[in-house]
Amino acid sequence: MAERGRPKPELVLNDDERDTLERSPRHPKSAQALALRCRIVLECANGHTNRETERHIGVSEATVSKWRRRFITHRLEGLHDEPRPGMPRSITDDDVEALIVATLEQTTPTPRTGRRARWPRRLA
Repeated sequence: MAERGRPKPELVLNDDERDTLERSPRHPKSAQALALRCRIVLECANGHTNRETERHIGVSEATVSKWRRRFITHRLEGLHDEPRPGMPRSITDDDVEALIVATLEQTTPTPRTGRRARWPRRLA
């Protein structure tokens, strides 16, 4: 059956791109958003339509279309987040990590009267 709507450019991967896309979602430290984008591109490269990919992965058709288009235009670099508009962050990821580590390792809850010291459930 012929596909309706505007024709989509064919998404073809070379061996290196396919290998990178298949490895990325399985990597334990990869961001979930990037892993999802890799799965979308792989589905499209396997010959699935945007609608089939949408149903299989569970995202909107607009999302599939967006990442398919970005990959075709910019290849692997197009799957990474673009810089956000506005003032750059003043606190780095290293500062945030240091604060979390210090909070978890160095602080202890203060005991309440007649109770043992423990973290409230909301904070634990």
